[in-house]
Amino acid sequence: MQTRLVEYFLAIEREGHFARAAAACNVSQPSLSAGIASLEAQLGKRLIRRDRKFVGLTAEGEAILPWARQLVAAAEAMEQAAETARGPLKGELRIGAIPAAMPIVGSLARAMLDRHPGLNMSVRALTSRQIERELAAFELDAGITYLDFEPPAHALSVPLYAERTMLVSATGGVAVPDPLGWSDLAGLPLCLLHQGMQNRRILDARLAERGLAIRPLVTADSYIALLALVQHGRLCSIIPDSHATLLDGLSWARTAPLPEMHEGSKVGVIVANSTPVGPLAQAVLGVARQLRLPPGFRAD
Repeated sequence: MQTRLVEYFLAIEREGHFARAAAACNVSQPSLSAGIASLEAQLGKRLIRRDRKFVGLTAEGEAILPWARQLVAAAEAMEQAAETARGPLKGELRIGAIPAAMPIVGSLARAMLDRHPGLNMSVRALTSRQIERELAAFELDAGITYLDFEPPAHALSVPLYAERTMLVSATGGVAVPDPLGWSDLAGLPLCLLHQGMQNRRILDARLAERGLAIRPLVTADSYIALLALVQHGRLCSIIPDSHATLLDGLSWARTAPLPEMHEGSKVGVIVANSTPVGPLAQAVLGVARQLRLPPGFRAD
């Protein structure tokens, strides 16, 4: 069985469209269709439901999907292992990072590219749950996510830093109590991440431990959106302290620390816990273990 045919199958499942799948594989649509037909003939099963266009996978297609992903990932790792046995690591390192961890991405990328100049990198902002799913589906090589709250399953991890929180508001905008207590938050006009983001679930859980709850006026899925909302002066927000350096030099922004309520949420690098661990995953774990934290980050 040719791995390329399995790649065609995975591309159709991922893209949900024959033409887009062909473009992703850099082949013509007839070549892709012929490749799928060949794969189906080899397996003796119909894998894709068609009605002039892609409709979905058959039961047999769904059944082989995780094995197809594993086969292609193993083939890619085997090629990388052979290439790096006597030479530098090459290829694309695919990383998914939660929005809260984006300020550390630059440090990790610089360390990776300094250590392995033959690499290129792809970084995507994803939720913690998306990172877990895509690692399991071999669509990511590594993730940067929370480690101790809803800990990722079937993953190897290297802690990087401990995240704490702060309140950000606009100068001359919302009146913020000084000193600021957790119970004061209920009286503030807040914009926060939505509850699909783990950072928000951690915040809600920590508040619930103390009998507190907050209801934001606005929710969003990125810190850029939250800061844009705060900048207009009518709202304030709660963001990780790791973002403090991103606010340096912004005359409109002011921050206030929130009282320590726990030891901090651990953030780190994760890779799929597989045997053997692929060269790219090994490389990012090795760099993460030696990564020097930039100012504003606290060791876990």
